[in-house]
Amino acid sequence: MGTLVTCQAVSKHFGTRTLFEDLSISFADDERVGFLGPNGAGKTTFLRILAGLEQADGGEMNRRRSARIGFLPQEDRFPDGATVASVLVDALADEPMESYERDTQVAIILSRFGFESPGGRVEELSGGWRKRLALAREIIQQPDLLLLDEPTNHLDLEGIQWLERMLLGVSFSFVAVSHDRYLLENVTNRVVELNPVYPDGYFSVSGSYSMYLEKRADFLEAQQAQQVALANIVRREVAFLKSNSKAQRTKSKSRIEDAYRLKDELRDLSRRNARTTVAGIDFDSTGRKSKKLLDAKGLSKTLGGKLLFHDVSLMLSPGVRVGLLGANGSGKTTLIRVLTGVLAPDEGSIELADDLRVVVFDQNREELPQDVTLRWALAGDNESVDFRGRSIHITAWAKQFLFSVSQLELLVGDLSGGEQARVLIARLMLRPADVLVLDEPTNDLDITSLDVLEDSLTDFAGAIVLVTHDRFMLDRVCTEILGLDGSGRVGRYADCAQWQAAQARIAGGKEVAPGRGKSKKSKGIVADSGLTASEKTELRDMEAAILEAEDRVEQRVKATEDPAVGGDHIEAQKRWEELESARRQVEALYARWEKLEGANR
Repeated sequence: MGTLVTCQAVSKHFGTRTLFEDLSISFADDERVGFLGPNGAGKTTFLRILAGLEQADGGEMNRRRSARIGFLPQEDRFPDGATVASVLVDALADEPMESYERDTQVAIILSRFGFESPGGRVEELSGGWRKRLALAREIIQQPDLLLLDEPTNHLDLEGIQWLERMLLGVSFSFVAVSHDRYLLENVTNRVVELNPVYPDGYFSVSGSYSMYLEKRADFLEAQQAQQVALANIVRREVAFLKSNSKAQRTKSKSRIEDAYRLKDELRDLSRRNARTTVAGIDFDSTGRKSKKLLDAKGLSKTLGGKLLFHDVSLMLSPGVRVGLLGANGSGKTTLIRVLTGVLAPDEGSIELADDLRVVVFDQNREELPQDVTLRWALAGDNESVDFRGRSIHITAWAKQFLFSVSQLELLVGDLSGGEQARVLIARLMLRPADVLVLDEPTNDLDITSLDVLEDSLTDFAGAIVLVTHDRFMLDRVCTEILGLDGSGRVGRYADCAQWQAAQARIAGGKEVAPGRGKSKKSKGIVADSGLTASEKTELRDMEAAILEAEDRVEQRVKATEDPAVGGDHIEAQKRWEELESARRQVEALYARWEKLEGANR
C-alpha cells in the first residue's frame, strides 16, 4: 500500500488563532478515511491544503508524483448557463482523448449518477442533484484521492443512501469530512479526528467508526488518569524543592530540572484535557402533564398545485418524539408550519392545550440576527441570563456553549455555521417549552455537539417534532417516524430501517400501504373463488411468507451495518447485494399477493 500524500509539521493560523500546528500525517492507497473534529478545528482548511487550494503557514506537503487529488467543497459552484453534460465535458477538457471517448465517458457517468436529461440546465437542479453533479465532476476525472467536505449537505435520506452505495463501490481512496455517523460506520476503514486535545494534534484509528469511538474513549480516559498521576508526582517534587535551605544545597541539579520539566508536562496535559469540554445543551420543559398538548386531525395541504400531505392526524403528548422523513420538497417543513400555526391547513383541524408553549428551531436561522455581537445574541443588553430561575453571567453562559470571552464582541455573521447553531440553541434554551419543533438542527454541528443534543432531546419531558436526515439521531431520539412520500401520502414507521424498506418496495413499483408488515399485520387474506386449490393455499400462507421475507430484509440491513466489515469492501459489497436480493424477494411476494387477490375478487 503506497502513500499518496504526506504532511510534515504542517501549521495554519488565522490571525492570533491557531487551527493546527506541527501536524504530521499521511494518507495511503485503499484508505477510506472519515475526517472528524470539533467546529473550528480547521477540517475544511486542512482539506484545502491537501488539495493544493490553500497554503500552509509552515511545514511541508509531499504528494506522490502523478497522483490526482480531487476536492468536493461544501458549496457547489458551476458556470452560469451550464448544462449537466457540459459540466462533465468541461471537466475532461484537459484530458488527451478523442471527442467520442469524452462523450462515452460523460454518458457512462450520467447513467451511473442517475441523470436522465443531459441537456438540463444546472440552475434548475435541486440542491441534492447539484451535489450529485459536483461529485460526478470529480469522479469523471478519475482521482487517486478524493477529498469530500460534508458530502451529505443538501442530500435527503435517499440521496445519502445513494452516496453510501457509491462510496462503497469506488476504487480510489477518499477523505470525507462528515457528521453522518451511519455513513462513517458504513463506508470508512480509518477515522482521523483533528483536535488539539491529542498530543500530536490528531487521533487516528484504523477500523470502523464504532472502533474509533471505543479507542477514543480509552485514550481520553487514560490521558485524564495520566494527569492525575502526574499531578501527584509534581506535588511531591514541589514539596521537595520547598524543603529547608540546608537540604536545598544538597539537591541534585538534574532532579530540580526534572521537577520543572514535569510541571511543564502537567500544564500541557491539563490544557489538552480541558479541551474535552462539550457544549452544555439542555432544553427546559415546562413540566406540563396534559395528555393532549397538540391534537391534529385530518390535515391536508397543497402548495403550488402540488399535494404535499393528506389526512394527517397526530397527537403530541409529553414524551412523544416524532421524526419527519421524506425527500427534499416532500412537505416536511410545510407540515411543521401548519402544526405551529404559521400556515393554515386546507383541510383538518388543530387543537392546542391552553397557553401551549412551542419553541421552534428554524433551519434557516431567521431568528438569529447576523449584525449583532455574540454578547448581544446570547444575553441582549443584560450582563446575565435567567436559566431555570438561576442568574448566569454572560461569560459563564458563553463558555457553556464553548465560546471564549474574546469572542463575545464578534459579530454573529462572522461565526462559523456550527457556532451559529450553538448560539441559536442557547437562545432557545432560555424559553421553557411544552413542544420543541426542530427543523434540521444538526446542520453544521460537530459530532460531539450532536451527542449532547441527542442526550438533551431524549431527556426532554415535553413533546418533540424533529426534521433531520441524520438517521442516527432519528433512531436514537424518536419514538415514531412519519414518512412523507411527496405525493400526499404519509405513513407511520417504527424506525429508519422500516421506512427504507417501504421506500425500496415503492421504488420497485409496488406501492404498499405504510405500516404493512410486522408492526401492523394485514387482515382478511381469505380466498373463496377464482383461484385453484393450490393458489388458495398460497394466498392463505402469503402473509406469513411476506413477514418472513421482511424479517430477512431487517437481518440483511443489520448485516450491512455490522462494524466488523467496515474495512472489508468485498464483504461489504456482498452484504449490500444480499440486502438488495432480499428486498427484491419482498417486492416479488407483494406482486404475487396482489395478483392472487385480484383473481380472487
